[in-house]
Amino acid sequence: MNRIVSPQAWKDLAGTLDVDEACLRAVAEVESSGGGFMRPPSQLPKVLFEGHVFHRQTQGRFDASHPELSYPHWDRTKYSGSVAGEWRRLDAACALDRAAALESASWGAFQIMGFNFEICGFEDIEAFVAAHKQSADAQLAAFSSFIRRPGLIDALRSRDWKGFAAAYNGVGFAKNSYDSKLATAYLRFGGRSP
Repeated sequence: MNRIVSPQAWKDLAGTLDVDEACLRAVAEVESSGGGFMRPPSQLPKVLFEGHVFHRQTQGRFDASHPELSYPHWDRTKYSGSVAGEWRRLDAACALDRAAALESASWGAFQIMGFNFEICGFEDIEAFVAAHKQSADAQLAAFSSFIRRPGLIDALRSRDWKGFAAAYNGVGFAKNSYDSKLATAYLRFGGRSP
C-alpha cells in the first residue's frame, strides 16, 4: 500500500485532466494537509464524520438518542479534534446505520464525502471505502473521477478559487477561507500568480 501519491501520479493526472499539477496538490493540501492516511502504525484513511449529513441520510431518526452524532445543522463544536476521534464517531454511527454513516464521512486526501461514491465510479459505499483504505493511488483515482464534473474541473483549470471552493465545499466555504487557502497552497506548489 502506498500512503503518498507519487510525483509521477500527480504529473499523469494533471496531464489527463489538462489542469496545472499545483492545483491538484493544493486541493489535497487544504483538504488533508496533503496526506490521506493517519500516522503510522495506523493503516486507516483520514476521515471527518459530518453529523448534519448523517441527520439528512437517516431523516433525523437518531437526533434524540444520539445528538452527538446526528443533528440538523453543521456544527464545528461536534468534531472530536483528531482523526482517531473522528474514527470513533464514525464507528459509533456505523453501529446505528452503517451505510448512512459511511456516506456521512469525508474520506482520504481529498476529503470526498461518501455519498458521492457513484460520481467517483463506485458501485456502492463499501467499494468506495475499501478503495480509500487501499492506497493513496486509489484515493487519487476516486478524486480523478469526482473532479471531472464541469463546475469543478473548469473552476480548477481557470484557478477560480471561489468558484471551486463553492462547488467543492458548498456555499459556506468562506467561513473557513477555503478559497484563500487554495490560492496560497497553489503558489506554494509552484503555481503561477494571476
